[in-house]
Amino acid sequence: MTAPAPGADGPSPRPHTAQHYSVAPTLDTPDGYVAPGMPGVPVTGYDPLTPAAHRRAPRRRTALALTLALLATLLGGLAYGCAPLRAADSLGWLAIAQAGLVALPLGLLGGRNRLLPPLGALLAAAALLLGQLTQQLRLVHATGPGPRGLLPDTLTSWRGDLRPLDLAFYTIALTGGFLLTRRTANRT
Repeated sequence: MTAPAPGADGPSPRPHTAQHYSVAPTLDTPDGYVAPGMPGVPVTGYDPLTPAAHRRAPRRRTALALTLALLATLLGGLAYGCAPLRAADSLGWLAIAQAGLVALPLGLLGGRNRLLPPLGALLAAAALLLGQLTQQLRLVHATGPGPRGLLPDTLTSWRGDLRPLDLAFYTIALTGGFLLTRRTANRT
C-alpha cells in the first residue's frame, strides 16, 4: 500500500524528510584517473625482471640444503652409533632427534619443494640405520671378526638383533623426517 500524495486527500501522514546536500568539494580529476587500490592501477615498485632472478637462487639453496642434510645424516648416524653401548635400549627414541637434525637444513634452506619432505624421511631413516650398523660394527669389532669378514658379520649381527620395537623407531624416523621437513619449510 502506498501513502497518499500531498494534496490528493490532504496532507501526508508521513513526516517530512530532510533533503541532503553534499558539502564536499568536487574534485578536479583528470580523465582516466583510477584511485589507488582499485582494479587497473599499476602496482608501484613492480619490476618484471626480479622474479627471474629469484628463480635461480633456490636451486643453489636446494643443493646446499641437500648437502647439509646428507652431512647431518652422517653425523647423526655416527653420533647414534658411537653412544655408550649400555644405553643402546633407550637410544632408539633418539630417532626423532635425528629426524630433526636432517629436517632443519632441508626445510630452512630448501624451501617448499615437494620432493624434500620424502627425502627428509628417507634420510632420517638412513641416519637411524647408519647408527644401528655402527653400533653392531663396534660390537663385532670388539669380539673379533669371524672368518667371513667384518662387514658380513656386522650385517648378520644387525639382522639378528632386530626387534619389533625397531620397526617403531624406523616409523618415528620416517614420519618425523617428513613432518619436520614440511613444517620447517612452511615457517619460512
